[in-house]
Order: sequence, then C-alpha cells, then structure tokens
Amino acid sequence: MNVKSLWVIAAAVLSIGVAACEKKGPLEQAGEEVDEAVDTMKRGGEESTENKVDDAMDEARDAVDELKEE
Repeated sequence: MNVKSLWVIAAAVLSIGVAACEKKGPLEQAGEEVDEAVDTMKRGGEESTENKVDDAMDEARDAVDELKEE
C-alpha cells in the first residue's frame, strides 16, 4: 500500500469518525491511551497505523468541538 492510498483511507475514516462519534469522557480517553501505550510497547516501540489514525481522529474531534464552542 502506498502513502497516497494510506492518506485517502485515513481521511475517509477521519471524516466518518468525526461525524459519527460522540465526545469521549475522560475515563474512556485515559483507557484508550493506556491501551495504545501497551500496544506500542508490544510492537517494540513502533506505533501502529491504527493508533496513528485514532490519534488523528481524536485531534480532529477536539478541533471541531473547539470550533463549535466559539
């Protein structure tokens, strides 16, 4: 899979995720961060593509929430 395809897939997942997901509570977010850290440690310090996309979705969701508050 080339980089362009990865970005297209990430953008599609991101747009669907931002539109469909509710805001995560603090405990849910903390649990997710712990899960990602454990997964990264299991992979020898390399973060998976899934975790990278999930982080991007979280950042986009936070940015949308900030814009809604303005």
